[in-house]
Amino acid sequence: MIKILEPMMSEIHEEAVTTRRILERVPGDKLSWRPHPKSMSLGQLALHIATVPGNISKLAQLEEFEVPATFSQPAPSDKQEVMTTLDAGLKAAEEYLSGVSETAVMGTWRLKSKGKEMFNLPRIGLLRTLMLNHWYHHRGQLSVYLRLLDVPVPVVYGPTADEAPF
Repeated sequence: MIKILEPMMSEIHEEAVTTRRILERVPGDKLSWRPHPKSMSLGQLALHIATVPGNISKLAQLEEFEVPATFSQPAPSDKQEVMTTLDAGLKAAEEYLSGVSETAVMGTWRLKSKGKEMFNLPRIGLLRTLMLNHWYHHRGQLSVYLRLLDVPVPVVYGPTADEAPF
């Protein structure tokens, strides 16, 4: 692995523990629940979180990505699908980061919509913003879903109303 990606790999390993802890709290009998009609269901959100590392690793291997005209987040058939997807995605991310060259990771990646470039950034920026920051954003959403369902919210970066690690 190239040196510039070592801190990112460490962060993925550390944050995967927290992500797994939150996903394990998802009640399997509430996967279709949603807090608002415009919101993803609990299952859709959990599966989306589980797919982030693997999907972004796949996107990073492309030079550009054309945004689909419509996007629909699939729902998992059960909670085990979420956990299996997380494991596969983490493995894919680790394999990609372990093998990518410095030239490739510093190369430009482009997002397009209807053939028009929306933005471009170095591939390492894609990994930072869309893999990690995006992952944390949705993980935060999931902790709110858990709270609304009266499921104990696990420790993330410090104590919650339900758990105090200190």
